Amino acid sequence: MQISVDGRTAYAYTGGKAFDPALPCVVFIHGALHDHSVWTLLARWAANHGHSVLAVDQPGHGRSAGPLLPDIEALADWTLALLAAADVQHAALVGHSMGSLIALEAAARAPEQIKRLVMIATAYPMKVSDSLLATALDAPLQGINMVNALSHSTTAAKPAYPGPGSWLHGANLMLMRRVQAAQHDANVFHHDFSVCNAYANGLQAAAKVSCPATLVLGERDQMTSPKATREIAAALKARVVMLPGGHSLMQEAPDGVLNALRTALA
Repeated sequence: MQISVDGRTAYAYTGGKAFDPALPCVVFIHGALHDHSVWTLLARWAANHGHSVLAVDQPGHGRSAGPLLPDIEALADWTLALLAAADVQHAALVGHSMGSLIALEAAARAPEQIKRLVMIATAYPMKVSDSLLATALDAPLQGINMVNALSHSTTAAKPAYPGPGSWLHGANLMLMRRVQAAQHDANVFHHDFSVCNAYANGLQAAAKVSCPATLVLGERDQMTSPKATREIAAALKARVVMLPGGHSLMQEAPDGVLNALRTALA
């Protein structure tokens, strides 16, 4: 589904169903160097169980036109502008990693509009090491390989998991490379990680969130450690779900993430 947001084309996957703004809407917001495709299972479940779905490509990612937006605050405003363009009155926001910060900020900016907040593989502050930022700037493909290795809790998932023909490490690596290569005049990797590193409004935003919040965390997440969620979880009075897996939770623990989402939306 294509939507015009601020005069530029934005893309959102609707879970295989025609979008109906009259239904309770679930908005899925991807993380750094990703696009809507990481949400396929969750988006299809929601679309087939009474919800409308917008699994968005952020500006400059996937099928959404650029330019890249400068910070989490601007991305939150863009998300709310997309809801307005799609005629969505109320929504649940589900974000992964960088997308979880965008969801948090958007929920704070529109507390009457956002009815549920689900933050997956999150942390606050979401600090990035100086060495990784330097690698992202100077040798992005090397950095992508590093991040891909750190995003999974095992060096290799068991064969055919979660289904025949699946290769979690390879699929995530190719997705990140594709998103990076699509922007010829911008370094998406360095941009996305810099945006996460710079965001400093999390606790202030949490104080403005009025909806129920759920944090879904990976026990072995090396990118956003569960230890870095205590303060934000307390500020949100969030329900915390811990799953066996790393940062790529939707791929490593698909059933667990889906069950957490179902409970959060109930």
